[in-house]
Amino acid sequence: MRFKNDFLFGAATAAYQVEGAYNEDGKGESNWDVFSKIPGKTFENTNGNVAVDHYHRYKEDVALMAEMGLESYRFSIAWTRIFPDGDGEINQKGIDFYNNLIDECLKYGIVPFVTLYHWDLPESLQKDGGWLSQRTLDAFENYARVCFEAFGDRVKHWITFNETVVFIRHGYIFGAHPPGMVNEFKNYYQALHNVFTTHAKTVLIYKKEMKLHGDIGITHVFNPAFPIDDKKENVEASDYSNLTDTYFFYDPILKGSYPEAMLEILKERNQDFEITKSDKEVLLEAAPLNDFMGLNYYAPMRVKQSDSSEYQTRSRENSTGSAGGLTFDGGAQTQVLSTSRYTKWGWEISPEAFFAGLVLLKERYGDVPFYITENGLGDEDPIIEGEIMDIARIHYIADHLRAVSKAIENGVDIRGYYAWSFIDLLSWLNGFKKQYGFVYVDHNHNLERKKKASFYWYKEVIKSRGEIL
Repeated sequence: MRFKNDFLFGAATAAYQVEGAYNEDGKGESNWDVFSKIPGKTFENTNGNVAVDHYHRYKEDVALMAEMGLESYRFSIAWTRIFPDGDGEINQKGIDFYNNLIDECLKYGIVPFVTLYHWDLPESLQKDGGWLSQRTLDAFENYARVCFEAFGDRVKHWITFNETVVFIRHGYIFGAHPPGMVNEFKNYYQALHNVFTTHAKTVLIYKKEMKLHGDIGITHVFNPAFPIDDKKENVEASDYSNLTDTYFFYDPILKGSYPEAMLEILKERNQDFEITKSDKEVLLEAAPLNDFMGLNYYAPMRVKQSDSSEYQTRSRENSTGSAGGLTFDGGAQTQVLSTSRYTKWGWEISPEAFFAGLVLLKERYGDVPFYITENGLGDEDPIIEGEIMDIARIHYIADHLRAVSKAIENGVDIRGYYAWSFIDLLSWLNGFKKQYGFVYVDHNHNLERKKKASFYWYKEVIKSRGEIL
């Protein structure tokens, strides 16, 4: 097994989770700077004030990436560093920081893969209605233009939004993310649509207005649904979950329109959203201009017919990924399988489902290029005689890279793999308890970086183009 030379081996982070320096050099206040300080919203009231101080230690971190042989670094830009209030005056020091980070990557031959929005919305825009406000939509387009102008000469891989399903669903259905609303289904669908049309307009800005030469796309969660058995009602429940959690998100991006079956369901429930003629035209025009779809895969859904009319009560720890409850709208139910393996956070480990899901995507969408923009194991890594022996992470990533290779052999166009994450970073809701990185951060000793067992292993994976797998 050998990955081609143009396949990118990378790792990923997000600005709020690594940068810190939350109020330095003109940075504005984000919704997470506010939300994380509400008592009880995060594990042990952790927040991103310092995170792992990547803002001040980016040179040290990029040097570690280079030592690992990392070919690409996926990171996000903090909107509030560029526009402290979301719109208005540009903060030059924010531009300077990302210019320096990009140049540091390029110094070592590391390809910067930039996400414009990874959940940290300027608080000024959040107060003004967030993703339900036209001001936010307009401000994002302007923010994107500024980033394209400032960094587009060196950045040739762009992601507009990361995991719309998470920041909108948890913001308007589960109440676990800003703005903290619960079961606001009509607002949920409207906000989703607003993000999708803003993505489409941003693609058109990049491709047609600014005529820039690079790749642009969006990253979605990928948690394909499979029935627990062949019973008709459970197969139908699985089909329904794929409709609500995959096709409703992927179709408007890749096909330029929503699944009709989903629009009919929403109309029957009085949860339909406003979609103008102009919106439809924009989605349709932008669809063929998407250069790729980013996939964040951690676990599948094992689905059966819902046997309860009550919504699942979700804790902070099981708000994403864990099985064993009703789906977000009660339309189906997930189940823990006795034959499957699970992480400490209840997420199923299934590279087999990953492969099967990738094949399903190819069947529905054809020859769309994909990047695996996140995949990794959240764990509490064992430390043995001072060494971080994250052997479970090595096995996890190895199994999923094998699934990627198998999917490529079966005709799926996958162009890169980004492990989540490069470094042990701040979890949005679970603090530093859950670890994902190749690099350990010692919070008791000046945030000292230490290479884990997986660091050395991934270095050999990259060096051998996957042959050691």
